[in-house]
Amino acid sequence: MAAALGIDVGGTGIKGALVDLRTGELLGRKRYLPTPKPATPDGVAKTVCEVYQSFEGLPDDTPIGIDIPAVVRRGVVRTAANIDQSWIGTNGEALFAEQLGHPIALLNDADAAGLAEMRFGAGQGRLDSVAVITLGTGIGSAVFIGGRMYPNTELGHLEHAGIDCCNWAAAAAVDRESLPWDAWVSRLQQFLTCFEALMWPDLIIIGGAISADAARFIPMLHTQADIVPAKLRGDASIVGSALAAAAVRSCDFAQDDLNY
Repeated sequence: MAAALGIDVGGTGIKGALVDLRTGELLGRKRYLPTPKPATPDGVAKTVCEVYQSFEGLPDDTPIGIDIPAVVRRGVVRTAANIDQSWIGTNGEALFAEQLGHPIALLNDADAAGLAEMRFGAGQGRLDSVAVITLGTGIGSAVFIGGRMYPNTELGHLEHAGIDCCNWAAAAAVDRESLPWDAWVSRLQQFLTCFEALMWPDLIIIGGAISADAARFIPMLHTQADIVPAKLRGDASIVGSALAAAAVRSCDFAQDDLNY
C-alpha cells in the first residue's frame, strides 16, 4: 500500500489528509471541520465521517487511522481531555468503524504525532530516549526508548503549584487568556522543568502547529535535554495516524500490543 488516510481529532478542529507512507508527505489538500460542541462521541463521529466522505473515490482497502486527545486502550477511550466526558468507557474504535463503514485504527493524538516524528521527523534514527511534547488546545506527550513507544503517557497533566499544566501551559492559552508571549513561555518552562524532574530524555521534540514559530520561543527555554521543533509541525498527528493504520493493516504491529 502506498497511501493511508489520517484523521486528527483536536479540541477545536478535525482535520484529515491522505499520507504517502513512503515519505510522510500529505497527498493533496487537508480537509478541516470544526470540532462539534459539545464534543460527544456521536457528534465527533459524525463530523469525522463528513471529513472521510470528502475524500471521494478512495479505494476500499485504504487504511484509516484516527487519533483523539485521550488514552485509548484496545479501542476503548479511557480519558477525555478537551472532548466530552461521555467519551470515557466508549469503544471509539467500534463507533468510528460503524459510522464510516470501514475498519479503523484508533490511538492517542500525541502518540500519533510521536510516531510520525520518529519515522520522518526530528526523531528519525534516534535510539536513545526521546519525548515528543505536543502543544495545542492541551499538552500531549509521547515517549520513545530505543525507537519503541510507551503508549498513552499523559505527562501534560503534570502539576505546577497545584495547577494542571495541560491547559495552563498549552499553546491555546496565548489566545484564550490574551497572554503576552514571554508569559506563556514562562509557563511552558515551568512545565518542562516539572517534566524533567521526573523524566530525563535525551531529546525533547516540541510539536503542534505552534512549532512553526519555534524560533520565537525555543531559544528562551532551558532544558537538560536537547530541545528541537517538530519537523512535521501541525501535520504530525495526521501522518502518525495514517502510519498506525497501515501498520495494523499489514500486521507489522498488533493493535493490542500498541494499546490503540
